[in-house]
Amino acid sequence: MRKYLPLLLLAVIPALQGCFPVVATGVGAGALMVADRRTSGAYIEDQGIELKAMNRLNEKFNETVQVTVTSYNRNVLLTGQAPTEALKNEVEQTVRSVPNVASVLNEMTVGPLTTFSSHSNDTYITSKVKGRMIDANKFPINHVKVVTEDGVVYLLGIVTRQEADDAVEIARTTNGVKKVVKVFEYQN
Repeated sequence: MRKYLPLLLLAVIPALQGCFPVVATGVGAGALMVADRRTSGAYIEDQGIELKAMNRLNEKFNETVQVTVTSYNRNVLLTGQAPTEALKNEVEQTVRSVPNVASVLNEMTVGPLTTFSSHSNDTYITSKVKGRMIDANKFPINHVKVVTEDGVVYLLGIVTRQEADDAVEIARTTNGVKKVVKVFEYQN
């Protein structure tokens, strides 16, 4: 048996390698949740709202609309495009029907769906805004969620007035940002 132990270990190690990312992700999510101003229940609810909403939208609209669902403290931000006003409104109603949604801010535009390069540019802008927030070190980065759609930066979070002002100033002065929209809840 002892002579087979090294072979057994070699056979088991590849199977265990997949466990580390799962454990690390769980620990990372737990750390983010602890530092977040939302309750752990609201944090988990937000993830569930986003998942349920996207599943419903994918089933109902397939690829006729392009929508991003962002939930923060049960308040949902919709960004993206719909080819008609009627489809835009239908997307909103579909998301409003998801359990635990407190409110919906529908910032979708009516028009053609955006391109991959536009999405890539939005991702780049988001990373620049977040990077500048980290560099400025004026508030904990996890207090402000940044979403970018067609150069418009949406800022979500539970923040103080000063944190909101600082976040807006950083986003507003970031190269490539066309407009900043505040979707904050304010702390006293």
